[in-house]
Parts: sequence; structure tokens; C-alpha cells
Amino acid sequence: MERIPILRLGEFLIVAIQVDMHDRLALALQDDLTARIAKESAKGVLIDISALDVVDSFIGRMISNTAAMATVLDAQTVVVGMQPAVAITLVELGLTLSGVRTALDVERGMALLQQRLR
Repeated sequence: MERIPILRLGEFLIVAIQVDMHDRLALALQDDLTARIAKESAKGVLIDISALDVVDSFIGRMISNTAAMATVLDAQTVVVGMQPAVAITLVELGLTLSGVRTALDVERGMALLQQRLR
């Protein structure tokens, strides 16, 4: 089964979604990510969605739910690289992504995660 790689950088986990997300892949990522957060006591998760042109309500909810699960596991989530069309779609779908911090790029996202550690 196809999987999305999860990289570790210090106390953070980095996920770069480079493929079209489908429901099964999104659920696998959610399972893999929460397991890694718990196993490695990660303090933050950076999810790069810059390669996603389209997000449906399921993928939007999955991102929001994953962030909520990360928070319960004591990890901050930052989503970076959101395309304007994706932002518009999420708002039109009524998905506020509560608990999810966003940043324009990876560098700014990492800065947000670093602030949490201070």
C-alpha cells in the first residue's frame, strides 16, 4: 500500500504530501503520524501541502482531526504551503481547521514550531 513518508528533524516530524490524496492514503497517514508522534515524543508536526491543488471535505477534516490528535499527544501542528484555491475551498466547505496553525512556507512553519519549544 502506498504511504506518505514522515521525516524526523530534531523534535519535529515533517510530512510533505507530494501525491494526490485519496481517502485511504489520508487515513493511513493519520495512523502513521499519530503512531510516530507517540513513539518519538515529537513536539511538533509540519505538514507541507504545497503540492495539493485540490482538497475535498474529507481531506480537510482529516487534516483537522490529525492536528487535534497531535494536540492530545502534546504536539503542535503547522500546515504550510496552502495554495489559494485550497484555502478558498476549505472556507467554502466551512472547514476552519481549528487547532491548526498555518504558514506560507516551510521556513515560517518551522519558526512557529521553534517558538513553541521556547
